[in-house]
Amino acid sequence: MTEFIPPGTRYHALPSPFAFKRGGELRDAHVAYETWGTLAADAGNAVLIVTGLSPDAHAAANADNPAAGWWEAMVGPGKPIDTDRWFVICVNSLGSCKGSTGPASIDPATGELYGLRFPELSIEDGARAAVEVVRALGVTELACVIGNSMGGMTALALLMLYPGIARSHINISGSAQALPFSIAIRSLQREAIRLDPQWNGGRYTDQAYPESGMRMARKLGVITYRSALEWDGRFGRVRLDSDQADDDPFGLEFQVESYLEGHARRFVRFFDPNCYLYLSRSMDWFDLAEYADGDVMAGLARIQVGKALAIGANTDILFPVQQQQQIADGLRAGGADAQFIGLDSPQGHDAFLVDVARFGPAVGGFLSSL
Repeated sequence: MTEFIPPGTRYHALPSPFAFKRGGELRDAHVAYETWGTLAADAGNAVLIVTGLSPDAHAAANADNPAAGWWEAMVGPGKPIDTDRWFVICVNSLGSCKGSTGPASIDPATGELYGLRFPELSIEDGARAAVEVVRALGVTELACVIGNSMGGMTALALLMLYPGIARSHINISGSAQALPFSIAIRSLQREAIRLDPQWNGGRYTDQAYPESGMRMARKLGVITYRSALEWDGRFGRVRLDSDQADDDPFGLEFQVESYLEGHARRFVRFFDPNCYLYLSRSMDWFDLAEYADGDVMAGLARIQVGKALAIGANTDILFPVQQQQQIADGLRAGGADAQFIGLDSPQGHDAFLVDVARFGPAVGGFLSSL
């Protein structure tokens, strides 16, 4: 399979070997990242962004790549994450297919793709890889670590593993542990991929690719990324025009079905199936309770950070807003000046990507107070 790497991506070589939490190691591995702004002489203005499952390191346009990034409205001069003030680093997750070493990368020991020979990936492995990038850039203490969705988990793991590495934290639609509903949805997504005959035990090719499985996995994901309120407002029960509907008696009939199909088809060839499996499962395994005798609140209270903000959308069903409330409460119990904001956005889990009118002021206001 081809990796999907945006132009202008930079790379940091990880220590070799790079050991994984659950066993196994990588040799000659690397992590992709991009930066914006200027690092202060004392390196005290660095902000790290760790991402959700599918984004690359290109959060916003920069000199190396002027194309709009996945968080373009949030990152840049005068924007909520203001690059006139902050030196912003965005790291592509270890295990991804967007530049960092993952199952779609070549194993230098064999000259073949890792595939399912890639070590079992945890959120903590991604956190450790991100810290390697931060340190290589000359930053010993971050002004803030920002994580959204899966990145919210990665940020908490980073803060747990490296006490004092950040003065503040913004957790956006993240969680301290995977809940049963989220695990169930991701399990179905992985099953859809693995049951596609073209997956072939992870040994697919560009010519024999598990497209149906990836389509179904993506559709399931998109359904949970948005809310019933938004689906109703955008599509209602509107049917397709006769020339748009499928001839299949059980084919596409409603506009919402067509939207999901189009969204899925745009995604399937731009994300590697095995990478999807590994990153998805890493979220299911994550649980800060592991660090505190089974008590997630005690795990959060062990994190050392001065100031924190946990934000979520009240319509989020994948990472429900109660999980962001829990993060704020747990960090506060550990001594942090922690605030929780639940936003009345109709867009569900994906709100942080599209509802900048609500999320932007919350993020910008917090950073301006530092």
